[in-house]
Amino acid sequence: MDVGRVEVFDHTADLGLRIEAGDLSDLFRTAAEGLFDVVTAGRSTIEARDEEPVALTADSPELLLVEWLNELIFRVETRHALYARFDVEVADDGRSLQGAIAGEPIDPDRHVLDHEVKAATHHGLTMERTADGWRAEVIVDI
Repeated sequence: MDVGRVEVFDHTADLGLRIEAGDLSDLFRTAAEGLFDVVTAGRSTIEARDEEPVALTADSPELLLVEWLNELIFRVETRHALYARFDVEVADDGRSLQGAIAGEPIDPDRHVLDHEVKAATHHGLTMERTADGWRAEVIVDI
């Protein structure tokens, strides 16, 4: 399995995630890890205790990436949970994903929240195939 990487960059009152990965599934996993690196001051403190299924569809790979990140943000807000494991498979056409995420309820004694991420946005959204796989940029509203 390829291992992607993510870089956080400043964008006015928002933050950007620049993600590079070998394939689309790894790109989505890496983007989720990058999101939780922004949400928490220490993603390594999150335990993958409770598993939840996830399935999403969208009209394009770019829109699916935004839907994916917004689904994770929604679950943080509504379930008061943080996630550490993202086992997702993105379809070859990049328009659907399914799999499971795992995490645990927020524990203020162990989890230091860093940024409140409100949403992943369409502003500045890019995704492209590269010689090494895939690269995407997405802006998150904090």
